[in-house]
Amino acid sequence: MIEDLKNEALTKKVGGRFKLTALIQKRLDEMMHGSRPLIEDTEGKTQLEIVVQEILQDKITIDFEASGIDEPRDE
Repeated sequence: MIEDLKNEALTKKVGGRFKLTALIQKRLDEMMHGSRPLIEDTEGKTQLEIVVQEILQDKITIDFEASGIDEPRDE
């Protein structure tokens, strides 16, 4: 699980470590307040593992337009 967080592709997918952290934090807060997981296989996974899988499977992303955050640039 920790290896998934070290994955550079995951960080680039959302535009950096700060944005990844913010996305994870927001989604964890939603789940703690009753939101259901967006992935099928949650058996034996922590909420953090579920959130990371949701990001990897493109189930959640940052809405750059609504958030006012600049979109990540391909370099």
